[in-house]
Amino acid sequence: MTNIQAKNLREGLRLLVRRLGMLERGEAICCGVTLTQCHTIVEIAKAGSISVNELAEQLNLDKSTVSRTVDGLVNDEIIMRQPDPADRRYVLLSLTPKGRRIHAGLEERSENYYTEVLASIPAEKRDQVVESLGYLAEAMRGKSH
Repeated sequence: MTNIQAKNLREGLRLLVRRLGMLERGEAICCGVTLTQCHTIVEIAKAGSISVNELAEQLNLDKSTVSRTVDGLVNDEIIMRQPDPADRRYVLLSLTPKGRRIHAGLEERSENYYTEVLASIPAEKRDQVVESLGYLAEAMRGKSH
């Protein structure tokens, strides 16, 4: 690998992150939630139910930040806390009906957007792009600055 390749990767990722950040902010705002709340809703939906500790790990945020976010979503009746049936000392988070509706709206907008993005990539390159993103995500797992 050359320094030029590393520089091109860095610049490409910076641009991608900026564009995704603008997209996610726009999606979150349209559904009446913040970006952090949006990510929280998506992770809870993927898990079905999840503890605050597991959620913090998934979001790569500290527990206190996640707890504050969860408190706001509970107050807005988007998520609910329930005792963990396996250990009543812990609580599990899950989406309320309102939360499921918000999640469905976020997912629909994302699906439509990424379908359009893929359609703008030549058909013979689409699988390659998706596969390469998987390799990149795996290579970056656990790496810090």
